[in-house]
Amino acid sequence: MRPTRTGAPRPRLSPQRSTGSGVILSADGYIVTNAHVVRGGRRFRVAVPRPAASGVPGKSNLRPVSLEVPALLIGTDQETDLAVLKVDLTDLPFATLGDSDSLAPGHLVLAFGSPLGLASSVTMGVVSATNRQLRDEDRMLYIQTDTPINPGNSGGPLVDASGKVMGINTLILSQSGGSEGIGFAAPSNIVRAVYEQIRQWRRVRRGEIGVFAQSITPALAARLALPRDWGVVLGDVYPGSPAERAGLKVGDVIYTVDGKPMENGRQFDVDLYRKPIGQPVALEVGRGPTRSVIRVPVVERRGDPQQFSDVVTADRNLVSRLGFLGLDLNPEVGQLIPGLRAPRGVVVAAVAGDAVSGLRPGDVIYALDRRAIGTLAELRAGVDSLPTGGTVVLQVGREGQLRFLTVTLE
Repeated sequence: MRPTRTGAPRPRLSPQRSTGSGVILSADGYIVTNAHVVRGGRRFRVAVPRPAASGVPGKSNLRPVSLEVPALLIGTDQETDLAVLKVDLTDLPFATLGDSDSLAPGHLVLAFGSPLGLASSVTMGVVSATNRQLRDEDRMLYIQTDTPINPGNSGGPLVDASGKVMGINTLILSQSGGSEGIGFAAPSNIVRAVYEQIRQWRRVRRGEIGVFAQSITPALAARLALPRDWGVVLGDVYPGSPAERAGLKVGDVIYTVDGKPMENGRQFDVDLYRKPIGQPVALEVGRGPTRSVIRVPVVERRGDPQQFSDVVTADRNLVSRLGFLGLDLNPEVGQLIPGLRAPRGVVVAAVAGDAVSGLRPGDVIYALDRRAIGTLAELRAGVDSLPTGGTVVLQVGREGQLRFLTVTLE
């Protein structure tokens, strides 16, 4: 079986239109969809359904034509494959996010969206599983459902019998490319955390305490003599981290975070990044036969590729011909970027929604056409001296790995 994102396929060369689904979460026009639905887009338009006129004498039973309006991309989060758009409308009908932790296998759910371009479609099924990881220690957990989902459903809501949004439909596993009854939705509790942070900061600020939390398996429990064969064990405590300073150690078992039982490593990570940066969390820790409560302050996750986007502005940091906001690489910034290959360069802080350069937040530009680049001013001067439509080659560092990117100048 292969994973298939359920948005329409995207071209590599010629510009085309692509469609997906979404859900309005506020009366003033904030909309959640999948990041892969908007990825690479230059302009966004949202079809807002008009109220149906069925039952009114003399009116057609056909659904009225949707109101199509422009939308602004507020922000995306690649880790959860979620994005937030905004339309300039008020008094919109909106859906409410439910508590995805309340779902269990067998619960009835409905998937809304535009599969294969068929707008405002709904299919029905049940929850097949919760907290589904597609790979061991995957950063994302999903609701698995047998509700028929097809290309075009991406970003649409998965709704429970009470009308609450319990997830955002994201992908399917398929051998044929169509629905085979194995669909996956981002849980609403993760969606809520991402949505609220993007609304506030235009990105997700993930917290951490400086540990690698692993899911306990029966084999781990048996060989490490752990007190139970499920839950969370610390595989690493990073030197100099808040966790180390608080006294946590490798092999500690985490029973609860702020009183909430921990069932797996991903749940631990998600609970931490939903905590405000700087706020302490109380961990119930097991070490051998003893348990204790240890309080550890939450810090912003090191190496988050979007961590610089809130310190740049378009008037000071924009490289318009490459479609990104950049920062000079200096010792202070460099401490936040793992795997640096040189002490000077330009850090990509944020990428415009219509950029097609291939750059990503967190990239470091070291050279332009084999000429070393040390500052944002040097990069701007270099690209501004070249003709529109010309091609340049950037040497870029990404997660400690060097690569060349060929970019056509705007």
